[in-house]
Amino acid sequence: MDREIPKEEIKKRRKKRIIRAAAIVLIIFTCFIGVEKWLGQSVNRADLIFSTVDRGTIEVSVNASGKVVPIFEEIINSPINSRIIETYKKSGDAVDAGTPILKLDLQSAETDYKKGQDDEQMRISKLQQLKVDQNTKLTDLAMQIRVAQMKLNRMKVEMHSERYLDSIGASTRDNVHQKEMNYNVARIELEQQKKQLINERLSSAAEYKVQKLDLDMFIKSLGEIKRTLEDAKIRAPRKAILTYINNQIGSQITQGEQVAVVSDLSHFKITGEIADSYGDKISVGGKAIVKIGGKTINGTISSVTPLSKNGVINFTVQLKDDHNSVLRSGLNTDIYVINSVKSDVMRIANSAYYTGPGTYSLFVANSNGEIVKRKVKLGEAGFDYVEVLSGLKPGDKVVVSDMNDYKDKNKLKLKN
Repeated sequence: MDREIPKEEIKKRRKKRIIRAAAIVLIIFTCFIGVEKWLGQSVNRADLIFSTVDRGTIEVSVNASGKVVPIFEEIINSPINSRIIETYKKSGDAVDAGTPILKLDLQSAETDYKKGQDDEQMRISKLQQLKVDQNTKLTDLAMQIRVAQMKLNRMKVEMHSERYLDSIGASTRDNVHQKEMNYNVARIELEQQKKQLINERLSSAAEYKVQKLDLDMFIKSLGEIKRTLEDAKIRAPRKAILTYINNQIGSQITQGEQVAVVSDLSHFKITGEIADSYGDKISVGGKAIVKIGGKTINGTISSVTPLSKNGVINFTVQLKDDHNSVLRSGLNTDIYVINSVKSDVMRIANSAYYTGPGTYSLFVANSNGEIVKRKVKLGEAGFDYVEVLSGLKPGDKVVVSDMNDYKDKNKLKLKN
């Protein structure tokens, strides 16, 4: 007859079985880890980005930073010292050319302009009066000369008559001498009057010219005041978007102070900055590629500042597609400035791994379903490709995605 096993014994045996099973599982897991470590860590193929080495052309470029700005932006400054008394638009409004934006207090300036208009009329009247006076004086001198000429002619006749009478004994030599002396004096006086008329004409013309020049200068200055008054009626210079307006009613503003900004937000350009050490690699007319997020836009360098400031050279890129939907004013961009072209070189895709020419440790796929770390020497790069100098051959598949998590590994298994 079988003896009944105590419950305590059953519990002990069950506990032993559980411990034994756990130990077996732990041993198997430890062995698995060891084998995995011996074989090498694995990585999913789908998590990696591969680039196949080939031969082709590289547009060598240097990197620069940029910002999207409106292709047209105009700052409107106050032409006078005044105060804002009314605004007609708000920031963000679309405006057409000539649209009133805000109103300045022009009462004082308009009063000065009206005084200037009165002064102009007074100056014109004075100039006209000067012309009349000069003409009268010159006419009087001309008449005096005509009278003197007539007197001289009469004296000449009398002189000849006296000479004739002296020749027939009807006069004396003293009378002839007196007539000759009177004639000569009158002739000299006539010559003097003619010279006086010439000098007076020159003097009058010079004086009139000075006064006329002074009037013309005054009229020009008055015209500037009129234009200033017109400019003080702040209007949009062209069809655009009002991106800023000083809407502080009653605030005092000084001459030259910014009161509004209008921008064309339908077309954009890129303002870029590049280290002056790359100054020889950038020039007007050069090709540039602008990257915004995942979008690229081709462009041409339209201007380059001639001087470096704080170690930086500024330049502008004119975009071929300057109204692309990804363009937004103020967005930061990456710019790739193309400076040369290399043909028939080994190349791989450019990505975040590339930081400049030098030696890199890159993972290369082999026929055993593995990726193995290999020393690779890379040269210059363009936007799309990096030049391979050594360590790879055409057809090699190279991992170009981020492999920082595996930087201490020399070989990795690929899992499908």
